[in-house]
Amino acid sequence: MKITDVIVYEVKPRWIFVKVCTDEGIEGWGEMISGTKTETVVAGAKEMGAYLMGRNPFEIERLWQEMYKSFFRGGPINGTIVSGFEMALWDIKGKYYGIPIYEFLGGKARDRIKVYSWIGGDRPDDVAKAALERKKMGFDAVKMNATEELHYVDTFDKVQAVVDRVASIREVLGNDFGIAVDFHGRVHKPMAKVLAHELEPYKLMFFEEVVLPENEESFQSIANQVSTPLATGERLITRWEYKRLFQQGAVDIIQPDVALCGGILETKKIVSMAEAYDMAAAPHAPYGPIALAATLQVDVCSPNVFIQEQSLGIHYNKGFDLLDFIKNKEVFQYKDGYVDIPKKPGLGLEIDEDMVKEVSAEGLHWTNPKWRNYDGTMAEW
Repeated sequence: MKITDVIVYEVKPRWIFVKVCTDEGIEGWGEMISGTKTETVVAGAKEMGAYLMGRNPFEIERLWQEMYKSFFRGGPINGTIVSGFEMALWDIKGKYYGIPIYEFLGGKARDRIKVYSWIGGDRPDDVAKAALERKKMGFDAVKMNATEELHYVDTFDKVQAVVDRVASIREVLGNDFGIAVDFHGRVHKPMAKVLAHELEPYKLMFFEEVVLPENEESFQSIANQVSTPLATGERLITRWEYKRLFQQGAVDIIQPDVALCGGILETKKIVSMAEAYDMAAAPHAPYGPIALAATLQVDVCSPNVFIQEQSLGIHYNKGFDLLDFIKNKEVFQYKDGYVDIPKKPGLGLEIDEDMVKEVSAEGLHWTNPKWRNYDGTMAEW
């Protein structure tokens, strides 16, 4: 079998899909992250796709090594391009052999996958009501952004506002309901210590990205003052960028993103490395259906994955949502806070390519909000 064509689609709200075609008529789908550089990712995908022409799609490890190991390697642009193609190669292989991808990676380690739901948006509001609605939908865990703009050192009223929101959920739903609070890299070390300390009494599921990954030396000082598990990893690429986290030992939960860190097999390698350090995994997956389907393949065969992010109804999905580009919508049907193990070959998705083409023709331009502090300095989003 040989690769004969690569087609890249830009689709709203903020996703990039790639289709890899073969001379035997089997097609594989992958997903890349647009981030704030959609045109750059698309151009890079087309350039790398040309390199794949005529290659054997079953030689996934060989092709991954060649795609990743250029002289100038790493970075989110190359990371997401490699990841998207790698997913598509696995999709082809699974379809050819008639089995889900996780069967190549060791088979099932579980019977179902626990998921959580997002609430609150970028500027969280009325989160208790939203959490109660998710509870009625069957979820028993949610995640919310902690705060809006926060300066290096800021006023305590902003901290208290976060505490009040979390307290409102606890008051309504009790201690058995899971709450994760995402600092989103918006909080600098001086305020991260304050915020984590003030939230500690609320028995949270985890704190996410208490500081940006480039400030990873701060994880230890925050871990020393709280018992709430710390989570991070969504911006890291390949197992090499995770090594320091594992060696440091301050983080409890890793969150690799299959559409950024290197794809399905690389995510599996990272999660398995974490298991050796007695660390849990809660993979990052706030994007489209292909990335989520790829992530579920890793979840199935990884015993230290304890919960999975999913993007149905997330505040970023403006105009289109998780189910709009797939025909077999039942694959993402959540019941009692769980999703079933995928059973169909490959990624298990039936892509509605007509819809993909229609939306892709409209073009895509997405960028994250530009925030400012009270003094005009840039605030992390």
